[in-house]
Amino acid sequence: MIRYALTCENGHRFESWFGDSQAYDQLRAAEAVLCPECGSAAVEKALMTPQVATARRKDAKKDKVRLAANHAMQAEAVAAIRKIRDHVTENADYVGDKFPEEARKIHYEEAEPRGIYGEATGEEAKALDEEGIEFHPLPVLPEEQN
Repeated sequence: MIRYALTCENGHRFESWFGDSQAYDQLRAAEAVLCPECGSAAVEKALMTPQVATARRKDAKKDKVRLAANHAMQAEAVAAIRKIRDHVTENADYVGDKFPEEARKIHYEEAEPRGIYGEATGEEAKALDEEGIEFHPLPVLPEEQN
């Protein structure tokens, strides 16, 4: 596997993994390497700096990597995610960081059943799951990752 830093004709930078350099060349020739932001197939390799493993680097937070995908399928997926999120936000109460507390109250019948959404830390979500409290993370939209 090989990772390339890529740039599209519109200046968007992203990274993607390929089986080898020949796989990249074949996919690019078939215009199958697309910019995840604008869908452009005019993609070139960008200059990459080597990443040397050091103690500091190993302890550092891992870098997020954006991957390229088929633009038509990506647009359909984003539209479906947006539809789900819109439905939840229009039909449920926003409880912010009180989500774990409110979810418990509803689960243990200390509050009226209703749809809620908000935020929880990873530890809070794990605790809710261990208690058997049903919840589902809201899908993340691409603009929330930039």
